[in-house]
Amino acid sequence: MFVSLWEFFYGHLFRFWMKWLLRQMTGKCELQRIFDTYVGAQRTHRIENSLTYSKNKKATLVVQSEVDKCVEDIMKEKNINPEKDASFKICMKACLLQISGYKQLYLDVESVRKKPYDSDNMQHEKLLLKLWNLLMPTKTLKARISKQWADIGFQGDDPKTDFRGMGILGLINLVYFSENYTSEAHQILSRSNHPKLGYSYAIVGINLTEMAYSLLKSEALKFHLYNFVPGVPTMEHFHQFYCYLVYEFDKFWFEEKPESIMYFNIYREKFHEKIKGLLLDCNVSLTLKI
Repeated sequence: MFVSLWEFFYGHLFRFWMKWLLRQMTGKCELQRIFDTYVGAQRTHRIENSLTYSKNKKATLVVQSEVDKCVEDIMKEKNINPEKDASFKICMKACLLQISGYKQLYLDVESVRKKPYDSDNMQHEKLLLKLWNLLMPTKTLKARISKQWADIGFQGDDPKTDFRGMGILGLINLVYFSENYTSEAHQILSRSNHPKLGYSYAIVGINLTEMAYSLLKSEALKFHLYNFVPGVPTMEHFHQFYCYLVYEFDKFWFEEKPESIMYFNIYREKFHEKIKGLLLDCNVSLTLKI
């Protein structure tokens, strides 16, 4: 009740009069003042909040193909002269592309996540075998259903049962890391076989896909992606963030030296909280530095 009243008071009364007063003093609307004051993720984040509490709320839901028209509509509604403020159109377009791009990225990731691994789908099967060949280039997989899958960290004789929850997205991420950071993947796989601190490489990788997905869904990745991607964030950038998690989790695991793999969930949550803390920084950009 109190929260609802505050939101109404702030959104409809206090904020309105504050914006009006500042416009009289500066001759500029709130959006222009944000562009003059902030850069990077802070700028996009504040633009998004400003639009959310304004008549232009629909601008935060605009699709990429309609961004240019949306910018023009905002300029008309705010009486912004393109000759006097030539940079406004460029800055607003960049922000709207990031805002709409983040929403589209979530939809794209969710679409892939919902696709279960299908052993009758040849593309899925080829991708799984590709993962084996990338991680175990000197070993031949003797059979599709085999205990050998445990060598790269799957639990059962058939990896398809381990992809539940994250669907084909879990496999795509594992392959992406192994293909783009092959030497690092080999190093981490080797470390995961440590006699005392070892863990199931593939299972942990799928678990980290869930972590990346949940952070994206909760919008915790906004500062990171708004800083890391000057334009539209894509699946490529989601995969890159996943790679960062894999590399950093392995370091974290060995630094913490857990007593047993039985404590995995505790340390996984500790790592999760660490990442969430880093993502609160408006200047954050979590990229894999090797």
